[in-house]
Amino acid sequence: MIPLLIYIAVFVGSFYLVTKLQGAGIRDYTSLKTVTFGDESAVRPNRIAGFVSIATIFLIWGIFTGSGLLPKFLHAPAPFEGVAEFTYTVQAEDGSSDDALVRVVVHPRDQSADSPVVPEGDGFAKNDAAVVAQWRTILIPWDKNDAVTRKDGAKIVAINGQPVTPGDTVNTDFGPVTLSDKGTPNFAPDRGMQMEPLYLPAPETVWVRTVKIFKEGFRNFSIWEHLGFSLYRVILGFVLGAIVGVPLGYAMGLSNWFRGWFDPIVEFMRPVPPLALIPLVIIWAGIGESGKIILLFLAALWIMAIAARSGVSGVNISKVHAAYSLGASKWQIMRHVIIPNSLPEIFTGARVAMGVCWGTVVAAELVAAEQGAGMMIMTASKFQNTDIVIMGIVLIGVIGFGIDMLMRWAERHLVPWKGKS
Repeated sequence: MIPLLIYIAVFVGSFYLVTKLQGAGIRDYTSLKTVTFGDESAVRPNRIAGFVSIATIFLIWGIFTGSGLLPKFLHAPAPFEGVAEFTYTVQAEDGSSDDALVRVVVHPRDQSADSPVVPEGDGFAKNDAAVVAQWRTILIPWDKNDAVTRKDGAKIVAINGQPVTPGDTVNTDFGPVTLSDKGTPNFAPDRGMQMEPLYLPAPETVWVRTVKIFKEGFRNFSIWEHLGFSLYRVILGFVLGAIVGVPLGYAMGLSNWFRGWFDPIVEFMRPVPPLALIPLVIIWAGIGESGKIILLFLAALWIMAIAARSGVSGVNISKVHAAYSLGASKWQIMRHVIIPNSLPEIFTGARVAMGVCWGTVVAAELVAAEQGAGMMIMTASKFQNTDIVIMGIVLIGVIGFGIDMLMRWAERHLVPWKGKS
């Protein structure tokens, strides 16, 4: 919640600051006298906003991981590290009581530490020592250390002088101590506000692992081979889906019979996520390469069919009538009116389909894949290599963004009439 609040605060602050500095430079639909909502040029991304947005994400990432790239005063409170102490009070069966000191060394997870030295004490409650890693908890087995035990009727009745019963928690300067249901103290060192590296490593940790994998590869394949195999599967599945889906969409948009025949199938399959088809594809096509391509083909097929159908259905009928009045044949109507006017919708569908395929390839590579970005991510997750997982996610996002930019560029050059009458 706190990172989200920080992000919202930076967003609001940046908006008002940039608005004051740029003044009329802020362009949106409220500042335009006339707006063509079908024209993407009406509102363009503010480059400063984009830069600040990305910088804010990395800033929050560094703040809550204790990144060395940021000065320490920007770090969120770190988990406790050092020597923690608390006392517990044992009450014997005869009503007598005695205090014992517990000294715990809390160390980073990637390091080790020796158990501290603590004097035994003179009473029947003996002082104890323990070692625990940050973000972990440790039980203090007092009845194995003290002169009296549970079998003798003894029990812990206080922590740091505060009366407790099983299930109660006492907050100390070093973290909470909870008395378990069986009456054993469970010490949890203060976790601070930073994320454990197991769940979110610092940016520089991810960068170091990325450089290492680019140099050494991963599981006998270079990173370029992994990304290349994923890209090959995505492109092949997308192309096959477009080859079948676009003609199908045209047929549905031009023929009542085709529309009635295929519309129930397309509308039924459209909301079905590609991941739900994995078991069926494995049964039909096995766990080889063909199964992965079929899954990506199905991910693109319905999107391309709907995009082509929408493109044909959205052609302005006045243009068709104008072409007929000029003596155009049906083929000329198709070639010079329907296809050009439907291409913008098809390109939009192609961008969506490519994004879905690129996202689906991770799931497709879960099954018996030896190469691919998805295989790399899943293998790393099994060994809790979170830095490799994040690296794979970033690479997939960057390549997906690059593909989308490439398709936008192709759309601007191949369909320059988009958004124009």
